[in-house]
Amino acid sequence: MKKGFFVLLLSAVVFSVWAADPVEGLWKSVDEDGKPTAYWRIYVKDNVLYGEIVKIIGKPNDAIATAAKPSYKNFPIPGEVNKMKIVGTPWIYGLRRKAEGQWEGGNIIDPSKGDIYQCKITFRKADGKKFKVDTLEMRGEIGFGLGRSQFWVRSEESEINS
Repeated sequence: MKKGFFVLLLSAVVFSVWAADPVEGLWKSVDEDGKPTAYWRIYVKDNVLYGEIVKIIGKPNDAIATAAKPSYKNFPIPGEVNKMKIVGTPWIYGLRRKAEGQWEGGNIIDPSKGDIYQCKITFRKADGKKFKVDTLEMRGEIGFGLGRSQFWVRSEESEINS
């Protein structure tokens, strides 16, 4: 009996360590007017959260981030950022897990303007009231808590490919 309980407990611990954080996956960015702007893949690598655009609404997938600066502090890949494709580049980077579904301490770059912001991401589970569907609160700040939030919605591969 004790052996069975121990195996069950160990399995639960291992599963919880390997389980994906709810922020991971495909998300559709939505602006303040409720219009979709892009599709993003949010992922964790070596305990750090990243986000890459996988499709831009209204632009070709080979568009270059010419409005970006040539470099940004702690940018996760080498090269001149303003010569990189918008799709496939980690515009969200350096976030660390505060708690399940909560990440902070990193940055987000707006590749269409070149602006960089401190970034916080919070997963908001669908509750049928304020959040009708699973939502990511994407908070960009310039410092001292000054900034704004966008609310992104979960997406599927089929939506991206359509």
